[in-house]
Amino acid sequence: MTQTHTDRRLLLAGLLAAPAAALLASPALAATLSAADKALVNKATAYLQSLNSAKGRFIQTDPRGVEVQGDFYLQRPGKARFAYDAPASKLLVSDGRFVSEADTRLKTVNRYPLGQTPLALFLAQDVRLDKGVVVTRVSRLNNGFALTVEDGRKQTRGSLTLNFADSPMSLLGWVINTVQGPTRVRLVGLERVSGLDPKLFAAPFPPARRTGRP
Repeated sequence: MTQTHTDRRLLLAGLLAAPAAALLASPALAATLSAADKALVNKATAYLQSLNSAKGRFIQTDPRGVEVQGDFYLQRPGKARFAYDAPASKLLVSDGRFVSEADTRLKTVNRYPLGQTPLALFLAQDVRLDKGVVVTRVSRLNNGFALTVEDGRKQTRGSLTLNFADSPMSLLGWVINTVQGPTRVRLVGLERVSGLDPKLFAAPFPPARRTGRP
């Protein structure tokens, strides 16, 4: 695998919360959650369900410590856009059906069904943390809490940790594990908005020659 292809996979893995094929960790094991833990899960679910339209900045750090950043937009259900700052030429767009991974310099794109990426967890019409995934751990942070989830169908080995601020309630970012190590995504300046331009979520180019899983 070339370095360029590896870099592209890392970028995609970071923002899509790790496509199934890239995850590597222990098999999913259901945890016994306390009543307090379940209350936090319900709080996180309600928050994500209410996050209908938002924008902000993201900062992504790959397993080698390389940092990239850019702008993100989301419009539930189904739509999101992650545009990397130059000199990166990457753009990720979910149009509600497919996630397009584009190279804006080369004018190429690969598309993946949204439902095959964990990005669908954030963008579903009805956000569920008790369907398709298993919450295996609830951790308290200084300014909030974190939820670790795994594939409830046990088709994927791996985990995704969502970090939340408690007051005010906000999604801070997430951490995923790939074969190369952890990739961290931090959200900055997340704000609820209305009236986002539908063109933000249009597929950037016609599909490339291959379509499939990352």
